[in-house]
Amino acid sequence: MSVLAERKILLLTPQLPYPPDQGTSLRNFHIIRGLVQFHEIHLLSFAEPGQGATEGLGPLEELCAGITVVPSPQRANWQRLWRLLSDGRPDMAHRLQSAAYAEALRQVLSREQFDIVQIEGIELAAHIPLIRKICPRCSIVFDDHNAEADLQRRMYATDIGHPARWPAAGYSFIQWRRLRRFEAWVCGAADGVTVVSNADRDTLRELAPDVDPLVVPNCIDVEAYRQLAPTADATEQCDLLFIGKMDYRPNVDAVLWFGREIWPRLREARPNLTWAVVGKQPHPRLQSLAHEPGVKITGAVPRIEPYLANARVYVMPFRIGSGTRLKLIEALAAGVATVSTRVGAEGYPLVDGRHILFADEPLAFANVVLDLLQDEVKRRRLQAAGREFSAAYDWRRVIPRFNELYRQL
Repeated sequence: MSVLAERKILLLTPQLPYPPDQGTSLRNFHIIRGLVQFHEIHLLSFAEPGQGATEGLGPLEELCAGITVVPSPQRANWQRLWRLLSDGRPDMAHRLQSAAYAEALRQVLSREQFDIVQIEGIELAAHIPLIRKICPRCSIVFDDHNAEADLQRRMYATDIGHPARWPAAGYSFIQWRRLRRFEAWVCGAADGVTVVSNADRDTLRELAPDVDPLVVPNCIDVEAYRQLAPTADATEQCDLLFIGKMDYRPNVDAVLWFGREIWPRLREARPNLTWAVVGKQPHPRLQSLAHEPGVKITGAVPRIEPYLANARVYVMPFRIGSGTRLKLIEALAAGVATVSTRVGAEGYPLVDGRHILFADEPLAFANVVLDLLQDEVKRRRLQAAGREFSAAYDWRRVIPRFNELYRQL
């Protein structure tokens, strides 16, 4: 903690920021690492199912002046359906609804005098009225990890063209309309709003014209990825790589689209090609791909870094998204030549042909990947430019931007 400790900040997170093994926890962990250099940080977080309240805190215990952990609530499908039919708020407003968390928040706010309460993601934003009631002098900062309404709009647009996905499309249509109202309310109710990209800033300005979000990009520990070296473990070897939490709908859609539309073209040209899909909680829809020759669905792995160190090409075949994808900066920092749709790289000022290669249609995507596999000189050029680009997204350079907003508060 900084000797100056400019402000006392309570951070609300939907899951423990350690270990930083997916987008939300990765962003929140680096936020804590960066802010603790200037401020006194307290944390109120949910724990993952099966994770004890004091387990796996790692460096958080040293970084945070206080930590309170509450078990993550579990909802049955009938409860979700009931909320869908009986409540006009979006599902994300209910996803982490917890009397235990609300009580813990009430106790922490009553016990400590905070300058700022920072809400990490829209799932916890329903607590704003409680914060106002108990701590009227606190400034509330809403850190919007995704433009959620726009994300649901894109999911709807993707699924509506496929009859088998009409139930999912109907769900997204309802959530899109509800999230527009809820996200606008959250932005207006907070004293300050931050987003991860210029695109998300523009989207929120349309929803809430009186709000002027500050862009604080997603970031990683760039130096840690630059030091990676290939391993000899055969299980970590692959030609192509995709990394992500594999029950997250945009990730599932990306992998299925690549597997159905692009992978067969690649295997026809290169019968021995291998592709690893790395990430926990693989969705049942991915089972069909798991039996395809050359495809490996790993599930959870101890560390993703060995896969990055061994991969030849990183693929980002996204058709749905908002915010920015941390996995892209991880790949670039690790020096893996990357092929992406424009949606996959949205939010980053990447130059096609210099830092990355873009392709939005299956045939074009397959041809770009094949060309890159054959051209080692091009791969090395992309690797060097990607590493250089990633330097701007190191947490040491990014997180201090929050101080711009805090000074205005």
